[in-house]
Amino acid sequence: MRKVTIIRAGLTGLVTLAASGPALAQEGGEPWGQADEIWGEAEMAEAREQVLASHGDLRTSYFQAERFELQALDDEDVLVFDGNAWFGGDINKLWLKSELEYLPDEGEFEEAEVQALWSRAISPYFDLQAGIRQDFEPRGRTHAVLGVQGLAPYLFELDAAAFLSADGDLTSRIETEYELLLTQRLILQPRAEIELAAQDIPELETGAGLVSLNAGLRLRYEIKREFAPYIGVEYQRSFGDTADYIEAAGGDAEGTALLIGIRAWY
Repeated sequence: MRKVTIIRAGLTGLVTLAASGPALAQEGGEPWGQADEIWGEAEMAEAREQVLASHGDLRTSYFQAERFELQALDDEDVLVFDGNAWFGGDINKLWLKSELEYLPDEGEFEEAEVQALWSRAISPYFDLQAGIRQDFEPRGRTHAVLGVQGLAPYLFELDAAAFLSADGDLTSRIETEYELLLTQRLILQPRAEIELAAQDIPELETGAGLVSLNAGLRLRYEIKREFAPYIGVEYQRSFGDTADYIEAAGGDAEGTALLIGIRAWY
């Protein structure tokens, strides 16, 4: 009999606690938790900050040479570096991106740019990025940058950004790539990049509309996860007035390059 009484009392207490929980949660308009009642709000707030710091708010850094390659075209060779680095946590990061194109035969840079971006997670798979881009070649220019970067459905990596120059010229760039694991170390990577312009930019020999398309395949072998040599092929084409500028200067608006390079990260 005594045992039955104890069980009834326990059940009554649980029902009372369940009924009073929502009322306590709404009291004062603040979220309520049982732990706050037991340990105190100040101690629990400190504990939650420690959990956040240990799970999701750690400051880490990362560097990657996405492409460090020699492109062999019919009329010239081009040395390309495409790298990035970031520092921060899961929510906020500082991103640095750089793209360089060097002409070994002429001993000069054809293109050189650096971006500094603040990145904010807006979903589990995408970050919103904003910052500045500085071009050093072919002409020194400064741009405001706004874009998104992340993992699209079916595991396609996507990096899309719009650039507004100090002269008011609006351009954009979209890059996407996918990794197909042939084995645990042999990986085939399709990659495509398109550039667009909202207006003609004669000083850069760029026409409005679709400016260029680069689409290629890279086959890499990961000797270590952090280091992988690769070979590949890439189709390159310019369009519209941009193609006309290139052909008027004696160049080819369309071509295919053979690639050899390394990919590394730390």
